[in-house]
Amino acid sequence: MKAALALTLALNLVAAPTPGGAHGKGFQTGRTVGVQLTNSNIIISGNGTNGRADGYRIKRPCWYEPGKSAEDMLQSQEQLRSWWFHTNPGGTEEDFQKFLEQYKDKVGEDGRWWSPAYNAADPGGMACWSALEGALWVPEGETPAGGITMEELLQIARAALTVPEPTIQLNPDAKSFVNLPTWVWLGDQGATTRSVTATLPGVMSATVTATLDSIKIDPGTGSDRAEVKQNCGPNGHAYVKGGTFTCGVRYLRASADQPRKVYTLTVTTVWPVTSNVDQSVVPFVYDPVEATVTRDVPVGEVQTSVEG
Repeated sequence: MKAALALTLALNLVAAPTPGGAHGKGFQTGRTVGVQLTNSNIIISGNGTNGRADGYRIKRPCWYEPGKSAEDMLQSQEQLRSWWFHTNPGGTEEDFQKFLEQYKDKVGEDGRWWSPAYNAADPGGMACWSALEGALWVPEGETPAGGITMEELLQIARAALTVPEPTIQLNPDAKSFVNLPTWVWLGDQGATTRSVTATLPGVMSATVTATLDSIKIDPGTGSDRAEVKQNCGPNGHAYVKGGTFTCGVRYLRASADQPRKVYTLTVTTVWPVTSNVDQSVVPFVYDPVEATVTRDVPVGEVQTSVEG
């Protein structure tokens, strides 16, 4: 089966991308990879693949996927004749024909050849994949041990799901003062609903959707130095002269004695996740996707002098 593994691998490596989605690949942002599918026919698409990853990983790093029919598999192996002889120096035509017998025997039967795929973002992905068979013949309507499931396809979509890094707007912006409300809201986030669909063409599809729901504020100090207003809604509230202060921080002491003479304000956007998969088929419980950004806030004291 090692020769079958090598031939199947070669076929997967030369497979062309499918228009409208990434073929077997999710995203990579900086040093963080959510999912990177290898030797896979799964297509990942949607507007939620180009943001910031949150580190979610697929639970099982390798699996079998349904692939070619018996006729198509035989044809593809025959087309790799020269490659087979290159990797089997000393092999004869008789040896090659014996190799093809495993594929010829299945022609006319109802079923498909299943081949292994893995998540290269997982450190154990390749080792897991190398322990699988190169190809498995599976009768129609059956799933082999280790075959991909709807739950795993859902996990792949979740691993590829990202949200944008938040941008913070403050008023006052450059510097705040003791007891002065510092209003907090988000800059343009773009679409507030982000979704990713993982599709195994002709077999099954799963979509996860994250919707911006709220923001959380950490003033960078304790309650003895800061009063936090958390009634922010999904975007915070832009400063309005004479408006009610419901989202932001009122610093109670100056930051002059703090490291770098500033408070580090942290804002986190919270995006609950839903799915299009029937809960009775796959129970769906995922933590919200969160994205965090920080801002330095210097806080001074208003000096008052009295003459008389």
